[in-house]
Amino acid sequence: MDALQVPIDALDKQLAAHARGDPRVKALMELPGVGALTALVILAEVGDVTRFPSARKLAAWAGLTPTVRASDLTVHQGHISKQGSAWLRWILCEAAQTAKRSPVFADTYQAIAARRGKKIATTAIARKLLTRAYHLLRDPRFERDQRKRPAR
Repeated sequence: MDALQVPIDALDKQLAAHARGDPRVKALMELPGVGALTALVILAEVGDVTRFPSARKLAAWAGLTPTVRASDLTVHQGHISKQGSAWLRWILCEAAQTAKRSPVFADTYQAIAARRGKKIATTAIARKLLTRAYHLLRDPRFERDQRKRPAR
């Protein structure tokens, strides 16, 4: 374990340096529950946010929307689809664990938890975080920056 600490510290320094240099990371860190690592994972997994025409499409791509089975007047909503990036869903659910206690999301979380349960409420907060991240990243300042950046 001690032998791994040196490369881990070096990687942590590289991540911190990358996070400091990216204005999108600073914007995402304004969201409750989102730190530098969470912001970097969101950026890495989503890529160019302009490829999604709406926040709803991004949430569907990330697998944070419920499946729907419908026939005529009968509609059944199931569990989340879990399509897309498992890493993005995981990091957003981790961020939602903290965000659900913030004043911004606390009332929404409590209302959903009372109706549907705590796990579903946490997933709903994760989707709300992703929606807000989408709108932050669609800021015209960041769209220009994304077009200049080479694909990784």
